[in-house]
Amino acid sequence: MGDSKRRPLAGRRSVLLGMAGLASAALAACADGGSAIPRAASNATPSGAPRTGPAIAPPSIAARSSEQAAAALAPAATATPKARPDKQQIVAEFAGRHPKEWGLHVTGVVNKSQSHKVALTFDACGGPGGTACDHKLLQTLRKLSVPATLFINSRWIHANPSLSAELAADPLFELANHGTAHLPLSVNGKSAYGIHGTASVAAAYDELMGNQAILQEIGGKVPQFFRPGTAFYDDVAVEVTRRLGMMPVNFTVNGDGGATYSAATVAAEVGRVVPGDIVISHFNRPAAGTADGYARALPRLLDHGVSFARLGDVLTL
Repeated sequence: MGDSKRRPLAGRRSVLLGMAGLASAALAACADGGSAIPRAASNATPSGAPRTGPAIAPPSIAARSSEQAAAALAPAATATPKARPDKQQIVAEFAGRHPKEWGLHVTGVVNKSQSHKVALTFDACGGPGGTACDHKLLQTLRKLSVPATLFINSRWIHANPSLSAELAADPLFELANHGTAHLPLSVNGKSAYGIHGTASVAAAYDELMGNQAILQEIGGKVPQFFRPGTAFYDDVAVEVTRRLGMMPVNFTVNGDGGATYSAATVAAEVGRVVPGDIVISHFNRPAAGTADGYARALPRLLDHGVSFARLGDVLTL
C-alpha cells in the first residue's frame, strides 16, 4: 500500500512517524479481572452505528479446537518453506526450555519498524465489558483514509461475527491475532497485572492457534502478526510464535492506556509519533476517549506530513 492520503477536503498530506513513551500498566484495562487500571464500563454501541450481527459465533468457528484450527490453515501461509509444525511437534521441540525474559520488550518481539511511516494498531479484546465496537473511531479512520492493523481476540469475534467479516473485507484494515482467551503468552504460567499466562508450551500453542483459523475463515488469509492479552510474553513463547509463522508485535507508543485515557491525553500521546513508531490503542470500548482523541490528533498529523501504514506494509516475516 502506498502513502495514505486524505480526501480533497484535507488537501495534501505526506508522512512522518511517531515515537513516544509507554504507559504499560494501562494495558491491563483490556484484560479480565485483576486489573489495577480502571476500565471503561460501557458496552453500548453509539446510536446509528452499524449492526454487529448476532452475539454468537457460527458453529463452524466456535466449535474449533486449536488443533483443528491449525489443520485448517493453508500451508502456503507458513513463514518458512517448512510445513507448519503441529501441537505435538511444538511441545516436543520446546520441551525443557526455560524462559529468561518476561515483559513487553523481549528478544524477538518487534516494537518498532524501520519504515518512514507510522503503524496504528487497535486491539479488540472481548470478554466481560470488552465486546463492543468503537464505530466512531473506525469512521474517523475511514473518513481520513488512515490504514490500521486490528488485533482481534476470538472472544470479540464470537460476539461480533458479521462485523468481524465486514472489517476483514475492508482493504483499509488488516486483521491480526490477539489470541484465543486473551492471556499473557507464557510457557510456565507467569502472570501480568494479576492475570495468569498460559501455563505450558501446549497451552501457548492453543492460545496462538485457537484464533488463527477463525481469522482465516472470516478474512480468507492467515494473519501474519500476533499480540497477546496484556502484551506480555516470555522469550520461549516468542520463539513458539515465530515457529508457527507469526511475528510477535508490541508497540512504542501507548495511545490510549488500555482505553483509560481522556481524549486530550490520547490526542497528546498519538500526536507525538515519529517515523517507525507502532501505536497501540483499542477499538472495543466506545465510552473511552480513544475516538475523540484520534479525531483531534490525526488531522494535525496528516497536515504535518505524517503517513500511516498497516503492519503488513512495513514489517516482513
